[in-house]
Amino acid sequence: MDLPFAPSERSTLGLEWELALVDRETGDLRSVADHILTACHDEMPSLGPEDDHPYVKRELLTNTVEVITDVCDTVDEGISSLRETARCVQRHCDPLGVELYSQGSHPFAPPREQPVTDKERYAELIRRTQWWGRQMVIYGVHVHVGLTDRRQAMPAVDGLLNYYPHFQALSASSPYWSGEDTGYASQRALMFQQLPTAGLPFQFDDWSGFEGCVEDMTHTGVIDDVSEVRWDIRAVPRLGTVEMRVCDGLATLEHIAGIAALTQCLVHSIVRDVEQGRRIPTMPPWHTQENKWRAARYGLDAIIILDAAGTEELVTDHLMRELNRLEPVAAELGCVDELGLVEQMMRDGAGYQRQREVAAAHAGDLHPVVVDSAALTRASIEGTLRRGPDGTLGR
Repeated sequence: MDLPFAPSERSTLGLEWELALVDRETGDLRSVADHILTACHDEMPSLGPEDDHPYVKRELLTNTVEVITDVCDTVDEGISSLRETARCVQRHCDPLGVELYSQGSHPFAPPREQPVTDKERYAELIRRTQWWGRQMVIYGVHVHVGLTDRRQAMPAVDGLLNYYPHFQALSASSPYWSGEDTGYASQRALMFQQLPTAGLPFQFDDWSGFEGCVEDMTHTGVIDDVSEVRWDIRAVPRLGTVEMRVCDGLATLEHIAGIAALTQCLVHSIVRDVEQGRRIPTMPPWHTQENKWRAARYGLDAIIILDAAGTEELVTDHLMRELNRLEPVAAELGCVDELGLVEQMMRDGAGYQRQREVAAAHAGDLHPVVVDSAALTRASIEGTLRRGPDGTLGR
């Protein structure tokens, strides 16, 4: 199979933010995505009746919308674009008493009671995956980084895979599932991998290995199109990008900015190493699988495996060293401030920690967990996010 790759401008960005629609008073999910999508569409007179909104997309469930960007040169440009589109979405949510919510999962909504969007591709997904497919009340943040040549794609996947636990630990925000504390920092990480072609990527020496895998999956009916390869880190041939899909949903644009900057800097650094003839180090699959589980279970307290020799270190300690190493790369890409937000994310604590703190403060009631996160999201979109005297985030 000859799998065409559409080259992109080097290290350009595309951002995707999945947002649940929740009731302002109860925190429960509201299936009003069609109303929101229509309202946003009607704000753009240039769109025909059959045209999709370029930056607001439907998702599997009718309680979810996805906000995306066009191709951006910098993290700041991407975050500004997300903010502008999210403000449009929020404007149409307000009359309905609906707030926007992005964490890895909804803490108490019964998964199987959530309506599925009326599209054939979603119906086929549910027909095929059955019970598992109906569990997908999950939300994430995705970051695309542009590559100029398909020869960069597999090394970029390999390089980002070494940082899987770092991204997972920083973003982990799904400790609750259907009203129960799972004991994990990210239930989403383990839930999503149950779908066909989801989960950790396979690793290939070059593009032809990836082409062969896609050809085999197509021939055997696993997929109809390469876009159905839903790995946590994947090459996207039609866009000319590597896509980092590891992260749980993030409540604020500030935290998305940190994740985007870290992704952009890592890919830029990896590609530069490839251009200079360096081979990207990899770990055996049993190490990468273990790292995923540890980060999903323990979040920012995970002791992760760093190399094929089995060297281990606390994920936050290793990440701090990597942030220092990437400072010159961030200066080159114009995202020094945004990369610095990663350190702030570690100080803030991840979403799973805040959720458990809010639940404990309300005698285990999970409704305030949703209300608290939605308030952070609104403040971030409106530009009114503040820090209290103790450093905690709030309006």
